[in-house]
Amino acid sequence: MPEQADVIQPDFIRRQRAFAAHLRDPARVPGPEDVEDRRMAIYRDLVFNNVSALLAGNFPVIRRILPDAQWDGLIRDFFVRHRAKTPLFLELGQEFLDFLQTARTGDPRDPPFLLELAHYEWVELALQISDVEPDRTRIDPSGDLLDGRPVVSPLAWNLSYRFPVHRIGPDCRPDAPPDEPTHLVVYRTPEDDIAFLEINAVTQRLLILLEEESSPQTGCEVLGRIAAELGHPDPEQVIAFGAGLMEDLRTKGVLLGTAC
Repeated sequence: MPEQADVIQPDFIRRQRAFAAHLRDPARVPGPEDVEDRRMAIYRDLVFNNVSALLAGNFPVIRRILPDAQWDGLIRDFFVRHRAKTPLFLELGQEFLDFLQTARTGDPRDPPFLLELAHYEWVELALQISDVEPDRTRIDPSGDLLDGRPVVSPLAWNLSYRFPVHRIGPDCRPDAPPDEPTHLVVYRTPEDDIAFLEINAVTQRLLILLEEESSPQTGCEVLGRIAAELGHPDPEQVIAFGAGLMEDLRTKGVLLGTAC
């Protein structure tokens, strides 16, 4: 059997690949000799500008904080170094995030928060287009959150970042992460809007425990466990505070009710 590289490809495939290689990296890969460069420039600009515009829509904060030349350089690097696995426009943001996590990681040209900010912006899009639906037949929306087992919405993502990504913008570009991480819940509301809630480490622990499927517990049991972990002298105070917190999370749509 011949090696893959030695397989003779049909002429039209070789021409397509050479054409695409030039569009991706015109500075290093010459264009087809039988096509006028003026015509190739139309294709180069069309492909680059379309992808740039799509990614600017997916990552609007990154686009606003990067100067034009730096943004264009980032998109060109994406063209040159990344090979997408999907042809779907809605999944282009995931491809860009994959590129930042692998080929572009630690690049000194980028602000130190770039990857985390990109992930945060991608989460907003991912939740917006998600077709995940909870099984409402197994949820009591008005169930007692202390006596029952609270259900966390699958459209509520519990996230932690080194940088305060929800505050970053043209007027907030931190050079280094703060001493404490940022904990967020990004979720889709009952009105299908995307919202975020900044939470503390205790609330994050609450949501983590509520999502544990291996040992389902009532809301009261989870809050009692948190009180023990904190070494709190008055567990009932933690439970009372936690009850109000869970009700607020239910109002927002982060909790859907209790399991039937």
